[in-house]
Amino acid sequence: MIGILIISHGTLGESLIHCASHMLNKRPPRLRQIGVAAQDDPVLLAPQARKVVKELDEGDGVLILTDMYGGSPSNIAAKLVIPGKVEAIAGVSLPMLIRALTYRDKSLSVMTTKAISGGCEGVLRVPPAFATVQNAATGS
Repeated sequence: MIGILIISHGTLGESLIHCASHMLNKRPPRLRQIGVAAQDDPVLLAPQARKVVKELDEGDGVLILTDMYGGSPSNIAAKLVIPGKVEAIAGVSLPMLIRALTYRDKSLSVMTTKAISGGCEGVLRVPPAFATVQNAATGS
């Protein structure tokens, strides 16, 4: 099973894990997070992140999800990437996390591709509810 590490600003990672656990009715195994606070030194967090990656890797690899490319969390993740063994994706969202969890029994490459597509496909304009559309059509 591929491990998943979320490195994000503040408590975003724990919130995403909480939401995913709610949706799946259990906390997924081999899923951890590291929150980066404003006062944290990213250089000092890198060894902690490296240790967590090692703990999560059962031999199938680890996918690191970060919130925003170019921020401290993604810069920490970039230092941990080992192509084919530890991969990283910026722009984490709940749809991306759920997709990653769904495909974690596949290869790291497949899981990474599916997680990215889940993030992209999870961005949609929400149409008005049916009742609102129906009322507008009838002039009510």
